[in-house]
Amino acid sequence: MNESHRVEYKQTLTDSLEKEVVAFLNSKEGGSIYLGISNDGKVIGLLKPDEIQLKIKDKLKHNISPSCLGLFEVILETQEEKNIIKIIVASGRETPYYIKKHGMSPKGCFIRVGSSSEPMSEMMIEELFAKRVRNSLGNIKSRRQDLSFEQLRIYYEEKGLKLNDKFASNLELLTEDGYYNYVAYLLADSNGTSIKVAKYAGTDKVDLIENNEYGYCSLIKATHKVLDKLDVENKTAAKITYKERIEQPLWNKVALREAVINAIVHNDYTTEIPPVFEIYSDRIEITSSGGLSTIKNRDDFFEGYSKPINRELMRVYKDLEMVEHLGSGLERILKVYGKESFKISQNFMKNIFYKSIDEANGGVNGGVNGGVNGGVNELLEFITRNPNLRANEISDNMQIPLRTIERWLKQLKDEKKIEFRGSPKTGGYWSLDEK
Repeated sequence: MNESHRVEYKQTLTDSLEKEVVAFLNSKEGGSIYLGISNDGKVIGLLKPDEIQLKIKDKLKHNISPSCLGLFEVILETQEEKNIIKIIVASGRETPYYIKKHGMSPKGCFIRVGSSSEPMSEMMIEELFAKRVRNSLGNIKSRRQDLSFEQLRIYYEEKGLKLNDKFASNLELLTEDGYYNYVAYLLADSNGTSIKVAKYAGTDKVDLIENNEYGYCSLIKATHKVLDKLDVENKTAAKITYKERIEQPLWNKVALREAVINAIVHNDYTTEIPPVFEIYSDRIEITSSGGLSTIKNRDDFFEGYSKPINRELMRVYKDLEMVEHLGSGLERILKVYGKESFKISQNFMKNIFYKSIDEANGGVNGGVNGGVNGGVNELLEFITRNPNLRANEISDNMQIPLRTIERWLKQLKDEKKIEFRGSPKTGGYWSLDEK
């Protein structure tokens, strides 16, 4: 991989690191900086990488303003049996970011242009500052100031971390004038935020059979409760095919967990509308507040350009190992359910995951789900071994609903993997690999 607008190589840690990080923070896409690799892409490696990691975190924490905590991640990797360090930098929402000692000036503000970091003009700095998002959770004063954080302390201690007397300041739970902010309110032992998990008997909202509220407590605790509830609902189901019995959960467990945490961490709490989780007979819907009003660009979102809405929350969830690398959650969802599972409007974002196995008839659902790819591949194998069968004959042989078979056949035809030969009454499907 060569250097680009999203990739920067550095042979060692230098005083120019802050410049490169600031440039990525100010760009709309963010990027990655690799230490231990020369400009021409040759892996050099690093000595004392653990020590360098600590220096990096210290430099970025103290030398860049506004705070970029929660917007970067420092990862130790091995390439060609040599230690290198990868710094993932997300695009920030409080631009322009700048090097503190140079202030908000062309000497302190940089942006990525091609494969280099260039100083901003005075006009660009002024325009970005005028558009700066000031209504972030960290700047909103909590409606209550009598907050306690015993639940948060317990979760930190479970990970071997300790919250000292300055934890509120260290975790950025205070406004500039020293009051608890809205992030503190969400993480406190008691608050007014509740996350709903509803269950319906059918495919619409007519017959509500269960309505649970998980909240009025630390958002971390509420997240665990939602995950536990959905884990119970995500039972293992089975279908019998013509050649084997297949058992799998109703929804892909990894993708479901990522979607739940994404909805909670990236929800726009300034609207005071918390995420909602709805379970139907054929699917689960996960709705969070935000949508295009926060992500701005749909294409950039699906390209994986990480721009955390609530960086302070992101930092805490990373501390507690509830999220991994920046932007990785989206990749895990797209890998299983695809872009079609996202419904994005101006003010809301919804994930729709259909059940991988239809419990009612033992067949694989035809929706966008984790079972589709396996079922389609199984169908292709069947057609390869049993050519010249029509859809109803395939359905009978594979013991899968005709509607599902027809949907898969269309996908395989669109992908030019099969074709129908002969007349509608006497012809059948053939694998194109068998021509």
